[in-house]
Amino acid sequence: MMEVLIMAILAIGLYVFAKVILKEPILPWKEKNTQLTGISLKRKKGKKHVAVTAGEEEPDPFREMFKDIKEINSHMVRFNNNKFVMIAEVEPVNYFLLSQDEQEGIDITFETWLAQINYPVQFYLQNRYIDLSEPIEMMRDTMKSQEDLNLNALEYGQTLIEDLTKWQAVTPRYETRRYLVFYTTINPSEIKADDQEELEEKVLDKAFQELYRRLNTAKNALRKADIDVQMLTNEGIGEVLYYAFNRRKAVKNKFKDTNLQEQLALYVTADQNLERIEMVKEMIERESNRESKEAEKEQAS
Repeated sequence: MMEVLIMAILAIGLYVFAKVILKEPILPWKEKNTQLTGISLKRKKGKKHVAVTAGEEEPDPFREMFKDIKEINSHMVRFNNNKFVMIAEVEPVNYFLLSQDEQEGIDITFETWLAQINYPVQFYLQNRYIDLSEPIEMMRDTMKSQEDLNLNALEYGQTLIEDLTKWQAVTPRYETRRYLVFYTTINPSEIKADDQEELEEKVLDKAFQELYRRLNTAKNALRKADIDVQMLTNEGIGEVLYYAFNRRKAVKNKFKDTNLQEQLALYVTADQNLERIEMVKEMIERESNRESKEAEKEQAS
């Protein structure tokens, strides 16, 4: 009897030890404290809100940098507190292929620009999947348009296209995009305006002038080191945000396809032939004439 009791105590001890190591509840009927990656639970007004994020986690630094966005307008990102952000893309130089004197010149130029500014500037690096579909399509169109190519050239071009397509699928490559982020906050109470519409225009104009001045300062300073700085338009800002928050989806669902499929359009449109366009115009004109005649009858009566 004593041996059975000792064996039971040892079995219970091993069971507890195993549950502690596996971080599982010791009591089997107790609710398991499951930790799911990408799932966050938030309670608000007695209701449970479940937000599920599939795949990899989104980059927190970018989310913290661009939260509470109100709109993208006038090539700027506007926040709810009248904070404005302008983004510029930087075309770098191949620093390590330059001579020692050229590298020192770049360092001096960069240090001089940093020393002459008295406002914060953020650097943002973004890795993007290199898409060869557009160059491959250009090669295919060129081959189709050339009528004087011999059979060997056509076979070589076709083989090259197939190899590039397989290489891109098997060995994905990534490139790094570099951006400068300028931001400022505008206080509407410091601006005089007659109405709300005028105030809105003056706020946007003041923010754009200030941020564009800072961008031009960086552009003129870094130009001495052959570093090109270009302001992003509304579409460019949208592209940066798209690739930042859709890293995996952007590999197949490319941003340029959103424009081709008119997903960014305010209205849903489609290609129409000339006959249908003329018919719609005639219907609009006929309806306008009918409304004008009815208005004349009402005035006459």
